[in-house]
Formats: sequence, structure tokens, C-alpha cells
Amino acid sequence: MKVISTDKAPAAIGPYSQAVRANGLLFCSGQIALDPVTGELIQGDVAVQAERVMENIAAVLAEAGAGFADVIKTTIYLVEMGDFAVVNEVYGRYFSSHKPARSTVAVKSLPRGALLEIEVVAGV
Repeated sequence: MKVISTDKAPAAIGPYSQAVRANGLLFCSGQIALDPVTGELIQGDVAVQAERVMENIAAVLAEAGAGFADVIKTTIYLVEMGDFAVVNEVYGRYFSSHKPARSTVAVKSLPRGALLEIEVVAGV
């Protein structure tokens, strides 16, 4: 097992790692729209937050030597299921030809008042 950490994505805000590589898989912790430099939640609507989340995921994947084409499964957590179409549009730009398995669920709330959180599992 190897812990993956990069300063190009927000530091963990609790007792967990940005990602862990084990047995050929990369388990990435959920990302919310935190600025990697300040650690603060970025301001903006769900599209702006989704873009930041995907960039945070890209940074963690890159640190592990992977990319979006290596992602096997994603889980999206939305505070408002009504945001599904907007988040799907942003998400789709990162997974244009490669389409991993995915679950999307509505949740009551997320850390720091985030509008969404996305976690991924990738092959490495």
C-alpha cells in the first residue's frame, strides 16, 4: 500500500489520505471544491464547484501516474439532485470517450457547505 499526496490538490481536512494505491488500484478520497492553495471552499455555483472538483481529482490522479482514462468507478454526491444535469455536463468534459461506471446520490449536506463531492477509483 502506498499513500498518494500532492500539493496540487487540497490537503485532507481530516484523518485520511488524498489517495491510496493498493493491488493495482488507486482509491481517491472524495474531493470537494477546495482551492488547493488556500484550502478554502471556492465561491460559485455548482458548475464552478464541479470544475474545481474535477481539477482536484486530476491532480491526485496525476500524482499517482494516472489520468481520467484510468478511472474505473466514480461516485458523485449532490446536495441537490436538481444539479445533476449541470454537474453531468462538466463531468462529461473529463470523460468524453472513456465512461467509467458511476453512481450519483443525493445527500443532506457535505463538508464546508460544498454543493458536491466526487470520489474515484482508478487502475494504476
